[in-house]
Amino acid sequence: MDSQNRVTGRVFESDYLLWAKTRSRARFNLATSGVPGYPLKDLGASIEDLEINGPGGYGYKPLLEAIGREYGVPVENIVAGGGTSGANAYAFLLLLGPGDEALVEFPAYDILPDLARFAGASINRFVRRPENGWAVDPDEIAFAMTRRTKLIVLTNLHNPSGYLMDEETVARIGEIAAANGAHVLVDEVYLDCIWEGRPRSAFHLGPNFVVTSSLTKVYGLSGLRCGWIFAPTDIATRLWRLIDLFDNIPAHPAELLSVMVFPKLAEIRDRSRHLVETNREIYRGFAERHGFEVPQYGTVAFPRVMGESASAFCETLRAEYETTVVPGHFFGMPEHVRISLATPPDVLREGLARFESALSVGQVSDLPWMHEPKNGSW
Repeated sequence: MDSQNRVTGRVFESDYLLWAKTRSRARFNLATSGVPGYPLKDLGASIEDLEINGPGGYGYKPLLEAIGREYGVPVENIVAGGGTSGANAYAFLLLLGPGDEALVEFPAYDILPDLARFAGASINRFVRRPENGWAVDPDEIAFAMTRRTKLIVLTNLHNPSGYLMDEETVARIGEIAAANGAHVLVDEVYLDCIWEGRPRSAFHLGPNFVVTSSLTKVYGLSGLRCGWIFAPTDIATRLWRLIDLFDNIPAHPAELLSVMVFPKLAEIRDRSRHLVETNREIYRGFAERHGFEVPQYGTVAFPRVMGESASAFCETLRAEYETTVVPGHFFGMPEHVRISLATPPDVLREGLARFESALSVGQVSDLPWMHEPKNGSW
């Protein structure tokens, strides 16, 4: 079955995921955004702990309770989502339809506006500007709202910059949405990368917030597909009914393994913290040599490395230097690249050295980098 919408004739697909699955692998892969996989043997599970079939119904209660304890969310407000990707897909399909408008941050993980389009909605944007530290301006969101705006879409931590929105800003955005009868979707899959004083989920900020997340990026547990949606009870109920159309029964062994993760979550987070903060210091030396900002949080950096598109440079980097980074055009900012801070430190160190070598030998001598943006805008 192809991805063509048979009503509109439009083909829906993800350019980024196609690239990630077919073009991102290299000897020195700096294109990842999640920490390396957590070993199954370290979880302490045995075959006797698993069963093929579970009780079915709407969510595996021990897992929902474990998620609820970790994030302070009632079980009736938690919906299982099949990773953050599945959670986002279900939320967009429920909250948007033809004729609606989604107001989406820019730059953004390209799957998010694509999901809104797939749901039949049109896209409007508000801008996170690098010269302002990628901050969100609630007044700009208020100005961009229209009578058709049904959903405001954010990531926190921001993907691709790693910027943390403070609770006051997120709450203000919720007020703007509520005044216009809209919801706010916040993808929080990177938020657990705040090692000390993790902010509470935006779910707690008002009845029009819907939050998605999972055990993927920060914990190295993407294979479990343990994702969730936090939503008001009425929306949660409708989400479960929607999921019936796509995924009747989840993989119960994955549910059982996910339950086993939560008592070890602090330990697994410490593993990730050590890796990411070691890499942040490695990246700091590279960044200081080139005048790049070092992100305070998160598993990625998003420097502006070209005066024009960096896509050709990324191809050269992969083909001749065995190193990959994510071209910024996947986020709508082709002058930038996204660099992983979650890869093994020796891979990051050597990959950055090769990145610098590619720049130094004149591969992009006709593309001046780190100059001022044209016309004062990005």
